Amino acid sequence: MNTGPQNDWFDKDFYKTLGVSKDASDAEIKKAYRKLARKYHPDANPGDEKAEEKFKEIGQAHQVLSDKESRAQYDQVRAMGGGARFSAGSGGPGGAGAGGFEDVFSDLFGGGGRTRTRTTYGGGGDVPPDLADLLGGFGGGGGYGGGFGGGYSPPVKGGDIKSTTTLSFTEAIDGASVKLNMPGGRPLTVRTPIGVKDGQKIRLAGKGKASPNGGEAGDVILTANVKPHPVFTRDGDNLRIDLPVSFDEATLGAEVKVPTLGGMPVKVKVAPGTPSGRTLRVRGKGVKTKKGTGDLLATVEIVAPKNLSDEAKAAVETFKAATEGEDPRAGLLDRAKAS
Repeated sequence: MNTGPQNDWFDKDFYKTLGVSKDASDAEIKKAYRKLARKYHPDANPGDEKAEEKFKEIGQAHQVLSDKESRAQYDQVRAMGGGARFSAGSGGPGGAGAGGFEDVFSDLFGGGGRTRTRTTYGGGGDVPPDLADLLGGFGGGGGYGGGFGGGYSPPVKGGDIKSTTTLSFTEAIDGASVKLNMPGGRPLTVRTPIGVKDGQKIRLAGKGKASPNGGEAGDVILTANVKPHPVFTRDGDNLRIDLPVSFDEATLGAEVKVPTLGGMPVKVKVAPGTPSGRTLRVRGKGVKTKKGTGDLLATVEIVAPKNLSDEAKAAVETFKAATEGEDPRAGLLDRAKAS
């Protein structure tokens, strides 16, 4: 019979390959394997034949030690063989080499006798049926993942789960705890980052679907929908606000109160002769992020009074007469024609 694949069980210390002790737990074996598989994966080491060979050895060790039954049989083979090499055919049929190998596996799998069920393995020959199943994957044949000659597949990451949540304007700025309903009805409570923008996607690592073969869990991709604010709008890390200013405040100058998001109002100076559309900047009153804090931008909007008393109307008439020579649209028509 062909003993090449089986010789690995005598020659190779799979525990040493993974860097774990012989009494390592399943979790320790899995953790060690995943770490080494990432390190020596062919995609991470293109063209490196030594890394590729190491990757195959790691995969072979993991396939044996990660399965409870194959690990127990491997431990028994190692204990009975003592790490010695057995070479079938060195003494011919029935010779010392073949007899030594068969004795070990006969005792292990078939009791003390030589009677075995005939099973064809590889190119032919008789081996115990359970041994054929167990070792079939170690030379490019079937069994445990299809072998290590190129058919081995490393652990795959689980799938992502998409979810949405709606935040108030203030919650998006300050961050908030939200509860999500995951598939299967399980709830998931997460804290959104500060300064989330409308439509922004938040990746929650490891909160998605489980891997089908022991890899990392997928992620949750959370889309944040932010409700508009009645007063403030967002411009990057700055907040904007339209600031109503009376005619006399804009003309004569004034100090006016400007609201801030979630805080006390601040006073800003309106310079004499300020026109509509001018933006006043209040530093440090915008959106706080890891990079810094934005500003509050107040755009002046001069408001004309709608209901004037007789006294106020007379005052405006007086102002009109006093400024009769001034034309705010001077040159506008000429500039329009020139263009």
